Amino acid sequence: MSAPVLVLASASPRRLDLLGQIGITPDLVQAADIDESRRRDESPRELALRLAIAKAEAARGVLMAEPDGRLHGREAVVLAADTVVAVGIRALGKPSDIAEARRFLDLLSGRRHRVYGGVCVIDGAGKARARVVMTQVGFKRLSLSERETYLARGEWQGKAGGYAIQGLAAALIPFIAGSYSNVVGLPLVETASLLAASGIDVFNAAGDA
Repeated sequence: MSAPVLVLASASPRRLDLLGQIGITPDLVQAADIDESRRRDESPRELALRLAIAKAEAARGVLMAEPDGRLHGREAVVLAADTVVAVGIRALGKPSDIAEARRFLDLLSGRRHRVYGGVCVIDGAGKARARVVMTQVGFKRLSLSERETYLARGEWQGKAGGYAIQGLAAALIPFIAGSYSNVVGLPLVETASLLAASGIDVFNAAGDA
């Protein structure tokens, strides 16, 4: 039986890099186009989980609509993820402009917040498995110079909460409790476990190499 095709439902280069760290290279990238608006009374944890599942389902739907296309008759295992930065019950998305990024940094400055990473894997039979991982992150109190220098670097663009822990923000974050890779964009321990349950085991694959 042919090995399944691994499909990443995200165009994020960070998630591709993280998967590469554990020896996984998706066969296809099928970015999901969904409405990421938060629902009324939806918690940040619930939002991260729902969006991860919705992205996986959307990407799988596109692939199933072309059964003789890119899958070449093979089953698809679809991986999707979503990251939500939360301060209290407030969810911080990707800043729309530098002014919003500045507001986010002011809100994060000198306090701890939570990063929720939703992960969903749909196997070849259509069974969905999903998890939410939470990491606590603490920012130092930012000076005006630190804030403006960070904003000028542009790392806030396209990042949930307006920062990237793997970049200059590493010099602003003295505290983290939980999965570091979750803050970057994909909790690797949980992702590897979900993939293994769906037929893609990085450790068995490494042992067969």
